[in-house]
Amino acid sequence: MACALISHPDCFDHRPGERHPESPARLETVFAELERSGLRKTWVPYEAPKVTREQLERVHLPAYLDELERVSPKTGTYRVESDTVMSPGSLLAASRAAGAAVLGVDLVMSGRASAAFCATRPPGHHAKPGDAMGFCLYGNVAIAAAHAMAVHGVERVAIADFDVHRGNGTELMFRREPRVLMADSFQHPYYPRGEFPERAGYIPLRLAEGDGSAVFRRQWKEVALPMLRAFRPQLVLVSAGFDALRDDPLASIELEAADYRWITHELRDIAEASGKGRIVSTLEGGYGLPAIGPAVAAHLMALGDCGP
Repeated sequence: MACALISHPDCFDHRPGERHPESPARLETVFAELERSGLRKTWVPYEAPKVTREQLERVHLPAYLDELERVSPKTGTYRVESDTVMSPGSLLAASRAAGAAVLGVDLVMSGRASAAFCATRPPGHHAKPGDAMGFCLYGNVAIAAAHAMAVHGVERVAIADFDVHRGNGTELMFRREPRVLMADSFQHPYYPRGEFPERAGYIPLRLAEGDGSAVFRRQWKEVALPMLRAFRPQLVLVSAGFDALRDDPLASIELEAADYRWITHELRDIAEASGKGRIVSTLEGGYGLPAIGPAVAAHLMALGDCGP
């Protein structure tokens, strides 16, 4: 079955500033590597639609959505919060990023694709119901999960977040939702700081500064993966951040591209066991250029087993 590569040129028009790490160069590097590796030819391209207001309001407060539209700049930039900056193209880019995740769910749930990867920006897993945070405006994966439950009747959604920063926004949106099980590996203590809940439905995997492949794989293998398998998800969603790579400028974890291929194989196996192979991945962080390109390629090689 086909594997879907979902993106849109509008995602390059989010420009938070020359020195901001969340730059268009991230996507440029990813697409250059997919072209070089031959993966671009094996994945079916789809153009990301704009997310709808109805889809956004399943996880975001209407007042917050109105405020983002109000402050969206016509020229220059606007700082929404300390780390999150909007340019004239940011809101449309965010709409495409969220819309891509929704389309990915529609494609795998309808059987038109077995796997989907959303090569989009800005990322989304820090966005809260009523606040932007950590480069994120809309909660892309959370929007996709809510769409799967509301439109496709999915009763068990697994979310795997291996970005180096805690997926606090996604966790918050589903804190009282028994249909969602989230596994989240992250550097700790790090961003965002503060306490987080120990609760059913959320599996935190803490990595310490300097940890590498052995600790990362052991935590997923011994803690998260058995719980995800036992949950028997009908759909697996992935917050695919690549900022736990060795030498990423925003973190201190020592992963290699092979680690992303390994964890993706494991998640795909879970999707195949109980969810007919349905898995959708969305780009989150990853700021070490050009290391992000090979890591994303390794992820795609395992994601749908559609690589060359």
